[in-house]
Amino acid sequence: MTRKPGSMYRRHERPYTRRKYMGGVPGSKVVHYDMGNLQEDFPIQLTLVIREPCQIRHTALEAARVAANRFLLKQVGRTGFHLKLRVYPHHVIRENKQATGAGADRVSSGMRLAFGKAVGTAAQLDAGQKLFTVGITPEFLNDAKEALTRAGHKLPSPIQIVVDSGQNLIR
Repeated sequence: MTRKPGSMYRRHERPYTRRKYMGGVPGSKVVHYDMGNLQEDFPIQLTLVIREPCQIRHTALEAARVAANRFLLKQVGRTGFHLKLRVYPHHVIRENKQATGAGADRVSSGMRLAFGKAVGTAAQLDAGQKLFTVGITPEFLNDAKEALTRAGHKLPSPIQIVVDSGQNLIR
């Protein structure tokens, strides 16, 4: 079955998160939230910031994470960076499945009592919220910018990359 268009899930709504009361919520596709060298404190922090409020599906979060992590592994090596995903997809997305095919009009009840079944999860983000943070050494600054840019291409919102060389390190 094909996925519904993203415009259906773009708006923020009241978060639907109580899995205890729902049956059959699909698991999140996001595998890791911290990647790279977790012990070292890196002098430069780059942060990918979302510029418009949006919902990002768990599949898009995983695609962005994989794109950034793979590029950093090739360019910097396993111990040369610390990449952290800062959001968790809590909000459960529902979809009202429609019957298709011959005789579907006799089987389907249309939009009557349409609540929908859980089809996935999403993270609800506000404008200015941090999504990814990369700790890196100064010689690989441009590689980290490129990695976050590649991750941003997988996301449904405009992004901004903020460079910070201060004392507030990833925690």
